[in-house]
Amino acid sequence: MAEVINMPRLSDTMEEGTVAKWLKKVGDKVEEGDILAEIETDKATMEFESFHEGTLLHIGIEEGDGAPVDSLLAIIGEEGEDISALLNGGAAPQEEKAAPEAQTEVSAPAQTTSEPAALPEGVEIITMPRLSDTMEEGTVASWLKKVGDTVEEGDILAEIETDKATMEFESFYSGTLLHIGIQEGEGAPVDSLLAIIGPEGTDVDAVLKAQSGGGATASAPKEEAQQEQTKEEETTKEEVVTAPNGQRIFASPLAKKIAGDKGIDLAQVKGSGDGGRIVKKDVENFQPSKTATPAVEKTAEASAPVAPISLPVGEESMEEVKNSTMRKVIAKRLGESKFSAPHYYLTIEVDMDNAKASRAQINNLPDTKVSFNDMVLKACAMALKKHPQVNTSWNGDTTVYKHHVHMGVAVAVDEGLVVPVIKFADQLSLTQLGVAVKDLAGRARNKKIKPDEMEGSTFTVSNLGMFGILEFTSIINQPNSAILSVGAIVDKPVVKNGEVVAGSTMKITLACDHRTVDGATGAQFLQTLRAYLENPVTMLA
Repeated sequence: MAEVINMPRLSDTMEEGTVAKWLKKVGDKVEEGDILAEIETDKATMEFESFHEGTLLHIGIEEGDGAPVDSLLAIIGEEGEDISALLNGGAAPQEEKAAPEAQTEVSAPAQTTSEPAALPEGVEIITMPRLSDTMEEGTVASWLKKVGDTVEEGDILAEIETDKATMEFESFYSGTLLHIGIQEGEGAPVDSLLAIIGPEGTDVDAVLKAQSGGGATASAPKEEAQQEQTKEEETTKEEVVTAPNGQRIFASPLAKKIAGDKGIDLAQVKGSGDGGRIVKKDVENFQPSKTATPAVEKTAEASAPVAPISLPVGEESMEEVKNSTMRKVIAKRLGESKFSAPHYYLTIEVDMDNAKASRAQINNLPDTKVSFNDMVLKACAMALKKHPQVNTSWNGDTTVYKHHVHMGVAVAVDEGLVVPVIKFADQLSLTQLGVAVKDLAGRARNKKIKPDEMEGSTFTVSNLGMFGILEFTSIINQPNSAILSVGAIVDKPVVKNGEVVAGSTMKITLACDHRTVDGATGAQFLQTLRAYLENPVTMLA
């Protein structure tokens, strides 16, 4: 019996998919597990395998065409089987889909924006792709092709820096790279013009004009306006300053400001502007006269000898570095979290003597390596199962209780901070948690982590203990309701059984969203967490 295969939902945010490439054609034999096609989703291009055996009888979505999730993708059945009923009931016949020819040409893959004007034949507009579910803007880290290069389908065009990672972006078209719309190091919103690919010799200006509706970009006039403004500020505008002898001094506001910052007396500066006006370059090039000595100094010298003072001499300097896409998204997300979720903080101190002893015993076992951070993650996962109110999300009129535990682990990278997610952390052992953290953190630092491996957290842990930080607070990683900040283990005198003895303690701070987690609930969670950490054997049961 024939099986209908629909467009699959390959990510949690996917609403439409595009068939990048068919690996089977109508009439081919298909075995269970064979790759049918490559499907381009909103996050990546993924291989889609068949769960059925038989003959590929029908293809419902051609290469390069997009369709909503659950649309008819293909039909697999026995060779020669009549599938007309399935076609009539599940999708439009192929003949209707193919006509008219002009309509087929208008349908475009996900990379192509809606066209305000007709494009020359073979020309494709490529826009900034959305490479993650939270991506709103991308930065071109590097171009692997330059204008004039020949591009084949599947070639890597550029490396795009998203809010989560730097990813390779491949072309779905063949032709010549005619135009680059976003230069290396520049950022632009999703769907901005990234590049144009088409036949060699295409009039690119005409294509750009058609895309912009005949308007012209105005970055150059903006720069010219800024230059005119600076020039006007330096020369045209003037401000009158009066010297001690009553003489009027004409100086531009910019020159006056620089002179004030440097402590330069404008009466000693010779102006080079119209009418002797003092401008910026006059102040910057000013060298005080060695013979000119103020009357105050002469009086001081006459009254008493003054020891020479060696003042530091240097040049003020600064550097303005363009914010990366990741840094801007971090600023936006954390700003939204801090100012939308009412944070409060609870701190406790944990006795880590038993944890240190247990860790030493565990690590003496063959092929076993457990860190204190692994123990904290395991304790958090188990505590969340006992306190489900902490494992929630605020959703306006409702509170969403998560019955699964996906543990986010904050990892510092060169560009900022990422949060890989360990799925179903409560079901993993200490050693399995350690392996998962090491793998995800390593790939995050090497920019090899996948977007879906940084999504879906229900609780987050941030550990700065390895940097010697004793205690700190974190901003909640929304939509989580809480985040745990872990400090360093400190050896110090503690009181046990009424006596002062040597001990090891660690401070942990829980930041809670007061909309979902009340103070008593947060305190009870921390009590449970401390019980697990102070008695690690309970986590091994």
